[in-house]
Amino acid sequence: MSSENAILVGVFDGFTWIRCEGKGSFVISPVMKECAESRIAEGERCIVIDLGGCTGMDSTFMGQLASFAARLSKLGAKGGVQIAGAGERNRSSLEDLGLDCLLEIDPPVAVWRGKADEIRAELEPYKPGHSPTMKERAKHILEAHQTLASTSEENARKFAGVVGILEQEVAENERKAD
Repeated sequence: MSSENAILVGVFDGFTWIRCEGKGSFVISPVMKECAESRIAEGERCIVIDLGGCTGMDSTFMGQLASFAARLSKLGAKGGVQIAGAGERNRSSLEDLGLDCLLEIDPPVAVWRGKADEIRAELEPYKPGHSPTMKERAKHILEAHQTLASTSEENARKFAGVVGILEQEVAENERKAD
């Protein structure tokens, strides 16, 4: 993580707010994953991802967002994943992959509506437990793309080549570890 990229977090009544500063990419995605998964493990059922400071997203980052939505859906969560401050570019990226069906993008009715500036003022930098190894990062990228591929037939076709290459890389890493 660099000074241009950060994950900020705040826990509020009924939701956890996670803000991505800078580019939402494979570099910052594992940090966001660790943050959100720790909150879900503690019982949180509504995760708000704030993209107001996000300058763009790669497919790994978007796959991770879809993964949160799938996990919360399996848990029967009412809140799920809500996207705040998507902006035109990020909204378009999410819609292009059909993720607007899994994520609530700038929902008109949400407990945080009208309070975004107050919430953002209370956020703290998230301090990850550890930096992922190259093997962990490769597996993370693979899992994010597998999630994207599972969301629709179009995405399955779109990401088939990437998933195949990543599966080979992860398998090779596993063989080297043995």
